Amino acid sequence: MKLGKYIRGLRNSYRESKKTFVFYTILRVMVILTFVRCMFQHNYQSAALCVLSLILFLIPAFVQDKMRLSIPPLFQSIIFGFIFAAEILGEVNHYYVRIPGWDTMLHTMNGFLCAAIGFSMIYLLNRGSSNVNLSPFYLTMVAFCFSMTIGVLWEFFEFSMDQFFYLDMQKDFVVQEFGSVTLDPEQMGTPIHVRDITDAEIHTASGESYTIENGYLDIGILDTMKDLLVNLVGAVVFSVIGYYSLKKSKSSKVAESLMIKPTDT
Repeated sequence: MKLGKYIRGLRNSYRESKKTFVFYTILRVMVILTFVRCMFQHNYQSAALCVLSLILFLIPAFVQDKMRLSIPPLFQSIIFGFIFAAEILGEVNHYYVRIPGWDTMLHTMNGFLCAAIGFSMIYLLNRGSSNVNLSPFYLTMVAFCFSMTIGVLWEFFEFSMDQFFYLDMQKDFVVQEFGSVTLDPEQMGTPIHVRDITDAEIHTASGESYTIENGYLDIGILDTMKDLLVNLVGAVVFSVIGYYSLKKSKSSKVAESLMIKPTDT
């Protein structure tokens, strides 16, 4: 009973912005419908992801209630959209493999969101303390570093899942050339450039064979570096917005719409 009352209270906080609440409601209904579909298909793993998404939808309101912070409606909408795109579209509906660039788009958005969170955290500290007066450059640098750190930690997580559970979160790429010192017959550390690869064969001890057509299989290095690169792009975009909003006008509609603030301001 207390849990239901608490969840209703969190949900009511979204009604402060009509557009945000409508967007939240539409996504919530779509997640519930997806959950029902997954249950009929006996796809319990995807059904669990739907439940996880519904829980994640409550996080912004939970943070506002417990930490007495005000998350702007636009920022909340971006968070809802990110959760839905990552969990429901990406994982349940397999957009990660069906739509080229889907994973890249989400990693770029993640870099942007994490930079906004890092910027807001240090901005609140700077404005709330009489003994701290950080420059706009320092604020944006911390936001950028915070975003990149989260991006690196996520890649560590993906690598761990691939190593221990073989989930292939760091997606494979087929490449036509590479350089490797392992192929140096003299073992002198000279990189051997292998080019124009047409196919590669894999043979296992159990007798299974796999053929990689049109190249050689790269198992995650290119995907990891691509994810970090687009995370950097997202972090830089918000850092630039935050820097100029503080440096020039001290206020910006774009920055204000993404700035987490104390509820008493």
